Amino acid sequence: MRKELVYNSLTIGKQQGQKKIAALIDPDKVTQKKVERMVRHAVNADVDYFFVGGSLVMDDSLSRWIKLIKSSCNIPVIIFPGSPLQINGEADAIFFLSLISGRNPELLIGHHVVSAPILHQMDIEVMSTAYMLIDGGAPTTVSYISNSSPIPANKSSIAVATALAGQMLGMKIIYLDSGSGAKIPVSEKMIRAVSTQIEVPLIVGGGIRTPELAQNSCMAGADLIVVGNALETDPALVEEMAASVHSMSKPIISL
Repeated sequence: MRKELVYNSLTIGKQQGQKKIAALIDPDKVTQKKVERMVRHAVNADVDYFFVGGSLVMDDSLSRWIKLIKSSCNIPVIIFPGSPLQINGEADAIFFLSLISGRNPELLIGHHVVSAPILHQMDIEVMSTAYMLIDGGAPTTVSYISNSSPIPANKSSIAVATALAGQMLGMKIIYLDSGSGAKIPVSEKMIRAVSTQIEVPLIVGGGIRTPELAQNSCMAGADLIVVGNALETDPALVEEMAASVHSMSKPIISL
């Protein structure tokens, strides 16, 4: 497995107060033309990462889009897997997701046992990630496929306790997600409550459709913002979103 280059960039960014943004590509929802446009705009916007993956992925498009991105730019590609089948050694890293907000044993440890031996043989960075599904005001594919209920949007105390448990179990990243198609993003109140209690990087995604929402999530304590659905409709929006997120970074002081 690769050295922790991607994870180190996340932790250093957190320590320095640098806010980051990732463009999420769901292989089932895009065409080659749209991916090419997304990559072009992402490069112009200095996007920090590409996330590739989805709850289903009906064909071999995961591999195709990873190859296209890697051949077009140097932005790190991280697999955001919806199943143990979504593994590809050409990516830079993969989130080793444990759905700690749910009680489905397959998504807590079962799928990991299946995929671990494969990942162990690959030259890919594996990042253990505490994935928490938050109610976004609408049924999501993630909730349906995972057969798990999201944490209520107004229960910040549950989110904090769950995130702390993930950190104490040794997970390196906390990921709050209201899911693809969410009507509302994770609230600033919940982000703030979680971010003030954990030391590991905090990723927030789902329902973030405007630069203002992205900026507010950063102000509340998110270290990395994930944008997906909004870019499928308008790939050029990533430039405005990235500028909004990066504007929240603290200036780096050279000694």
